[in-house]
Amino acid sequence: MGRTSEIGGLISAVAASFSFSQSNLVSFADGPFNFSPFSSSNPSPSPPQTSSLSGQSQPSALPPSTVAGSGESGPRAPRNDNPRTTSSGFDPEALERGAKALKEIASSSHAKKVFESIKTQEATRQAELAAKAAEYKAMQAQAETERQRVVYDEQKKLAQHQAQTKSQMARYEDELARKRMQAENEYQRARNQELVKLQEESSIRLEQARRATEEQIQAQRRQTEREKAEVERETIRVRAMAEAEGRAHEAKLAEEVNRRILKDRANAEMEKWVSAINTTFEHIGGGLRAVLTDQNKLVVVVGGVTALAAGIYTTRCLVGYVWVCYCTVSVEVEGARVIWSYVDRILGQPSLIRESSKGKYPWSGVFTRSFRTLSSGANKGSASKNGNGFGDVILHPSLQKRIEQLANATANTKSHQAPFRNMLFYGPPGTGKTMAARELAQKSGLDYALMTGGDVAPLGSQAVTKIHQLFDWAKKSRRGLLLFIDEADAFLCERNKTYMSEAQRSALNALLFRTGDQSKDIVLALATNRPGDLDSAVADRIDEVLEFPLPQTEERFKLLKLYLDKYIAQAGSRKSGWLQNLFKRQPQKIEIKGLTDDILKEAAERTEGFSGREIAKLMASVQAAVYGSQNCVLDSALFREVVDYKVAEHQQRSKLASKSDEKSA
Repeated sequence: MGRTSEIGGLISAVAASFSFSQSNLVSFADGPFNFSPFSSSNPSPSPPQTSSLSGQSQPSALPPSTVAGSGESGPRAPRNDNPRTTSSGFDPEALERGAKALKEIASSSHAKKVFESIKTQEATRQAELAAKAAEYKAMQAQAETERQRVVYDEQKKLAQHQAQTKSQMARYEDELARKRMQAENEYQRARNQELVKLQEESSIRLEQARRATEEQIQAQRRQTEREKAEVERETIRVRAMAEAEGRAHEAKLAEEVNRRILKDRANAEMEKWVSAINTTFEHIGGGLRAVLTDQNKLVVVVGGVTALAAGIYTTRCLVGYVWVCYCTVSVEVEGARVIWSYVDRILGQPSLIRESSKGKYPWSGVFTRSFRTLSSGANKGSASKNGNGFGDVILHPSLQKRIEQLANATANTKSHQAPFRNMLFYGPPGTGKTMAARELAQKSGLDYALMTGGDVAPLGSQAVTKIHQLFDWAKKSRRGLLLFIDEADAFLCERNKTYMSEAQRSALNALLFRTGDQSKDIVLALATNRPGDLDSAVADRIDEVLEFPLPQTEERFKLLKLYLDKYIAQAGSRKSGWLQNLFKRQPQKIEIKGLTDDILKEAAERTEGFSGREIAKLMASVQAAVYGSQNCVLDSALFREVVDYKVAEHQQRSKLASKSDEKSA
């Protein structure tokens, strides 16, 4: 056991000396030396040998004495205070101890085990170095992996950056494209506006040229008419002069004969008057002689002359008194006329109103409303009998329902003191716009007043005053008033029209001023055949727009039945007073034979394009044709004959209207 520990100590010593020698070799590799660890002799300092570094031989270092004794000049060697060390500072003591230990090992019986142990330690060391090399390779692989990951991350970041750059470039290009398109659109819009402006200017120039041409044509036509009138006047003058000369010649020829006749007649008259004067003076002379000779007759004559003078004076006084009374009465009548005109202007109905449910004066409204109530009751009875809630107005069911809704809404608006809504009725002439407005006012419980736009233009400068008087009068209605303006485009057209006078423009401005705000007293209803001609400010004041189209087949059939009953069946059945029956001949009642609903439906299909007014005129023509017949009987043949005539007349009128439109275009 002690031997084993000794061997272990030797191995440790050898290993330590070997490691120390290796450390010295590493530390002092620049000092050349020879070391034989297995030499049996004691080491002695040997002269320095050449060491091969990088495959080249270098001169061995000389001892300091040799270097100092040589005559060569060179760097001075460092001083060595320790004699056991070399000049480069190497201490060989460790090597000596290692050599000694090796000698002991070599002389020992366990040398083989020691070398095996050393080999085992060296193998272990090599294994550790291999493990460290593998670990280093693993670390190098991990570093490579980390480098690749970093490279991948960098590439990924680069790809993301490139994608972001591409996205930004795409957005930038899209923004540039959008701006370019916007600029192109702005340019195109500006160009279109310029083209529109050029077209408007061109149309204005064409219109001005057309008007100038028309004015020139009208001027030439007027000049031609003036020349024609001048020629006619000259012809008439020449003819009159010729006739006058002829008459003068005839008078000159008959002058002698007439002179002789007149002369003979004058002589005869003179003789007659002379004889009468002589006879008169003879009678006067005889009377004077009788009066002067008789005293009583003289007194009577003097009294008569005196009474005659008194009567003449009295008559003159009476005439003067009568003249004074006449002048006084004239002044009173003129004053009463002035006062009445003032009262009529303040309380009376404006002159622009053609029809109204209100009376002309406030005290006459009671009788007017009573009569209207009675007449509306009769109309309701006839309407219910005809199956129509709108009386004589036959409209399309949707339009009639819309008007009834407006009537109910207007009535509720008045009861809740809310502002009224203004309306616009447009459509062809004769489609029932005025009648619908009247029925709308009656069903909503409002008064109504009808006026025509054509009455405003002739007023001239007085139009503005009349418009204000009209609206002041309308606001006095306690029930509210529906002001219906028919043919509204006559004075409510565009203000930039060249043919519009200053008075019409002022009247339009006055109406716009009075209708600027929603009113709680007046419902403004406009009717026109051309809604496009209205001024934009007027159109802005409209809240409800209703179109009145031409009646369709079903509506025309109802209108034919309505006017057949009104003009044919009930003709001559009106009840009159006994006094009129006494002095007036009773009209003959029309007899209807063979006029069925099928014939009326056939007529309704043939009257395509007829308005309600034209159908009423058609039935009035049927009535005239019946009255023109001998037996006052309406049969299907006569009815068809009148329908054919009116249809042909309507077609001819349509052709003329289309030709006039083409000429104006």
